[in-house]
Amino acid sequence: MNFKDKVVVITGASKGLGKALAETFSKEGSLLALIARKKFDLKLNKASYFQADISNETEFTEVVQEIVKKFGRIDIFVNNAGIWIPPTPFIEIPSKRIKDLFEVNVFGSIYGSKLAALQMKKQKSGGLILQVISTSALEGREGESIYCSAKFALDGFSKSIRKELGKFNIKVYSVFPGGMKTELFNEKIPDSYDDYMNPRNVVSKIINNLKLDTPEEELILRRPKK
Repeated sequence: MNFKDKVVVITGASKGLGKALAETFSKEGSLLALIARKKFDLKLNKASYFQADISNETEFTEVVQEIVKKFGRIDIFVNNAGIWIPPTPFIEIPSKRIKDLFEVNVFGSIYGSKLAALQMKKQKSGGLILQVISTSALEGREGESIYCSAKFALDGFSKSIRKELGKFNIKVYSVFPGGMKTELFNEKIPDSYDDYMNPRNVVSKIINNLKLDTPEEELILRRPKK
C-alpha cells in the first residue's frame, strides 16, 4: 500500500502511539486528520487537527463529518485512542471507572469503525480500518480484568466486521502491541516499564506490514523476551 496523498484519520493522535503513527504517515506523504480529546498541534506537514471525545457518539460524528467536508474522503481510519486502569482487583474498581474505560476503548472504536465504514461504502473505492488493540486481548491477566475484557471485546468486534466489510473492499486489520513506553502508564509506571517497546519501533512494524502485498490481518507485537 502506498500512503502518499491518502487521507488518514487517527484518534488519540496527540501522544504515544498515535503521535508516532501521525509522524510516520506524515513522512509518507499522507493527508492527516488527527483527533484528540484536548486541543493540540504536532506541527506536521499536511496535517489538520480536530478536538473530540470519541466516547461521545454525537461529538465524534460531527468531527468526522467535518473531516469528510474538508478532505472529501477517508482512505485509512485508525482507531487508536484508549485509556488504562493500573492493575487492581476488579472488585475494588469503581463502576464509573469501568464504564469510562469501556466507553473509550470499546464504544469509541465501534463508533469510529461505523463512521469510517459508512463513508468508505459511500466512496465505493474501499478503504482500511486499523484497530489498535493490545496483547491484553490474547490472555487473561491478574489485576487487569477490566482492561483485558475491553480488549477482548474489541478483538471480537474487529474479527466480525472484517467479515462484514470485506465484500465492500474495506479491509480491517488489527495490531496487538505489548507494553509500550507511552503516557498511557503515567498514572502508575509498571515495574517492567524499562523493558517496554519504543512506540516508533512498533509503528515501523505496523507500516512495514501494511506495505506488504498481503499484510497480516492480525499483527501481534510482543515485547522481546530477556
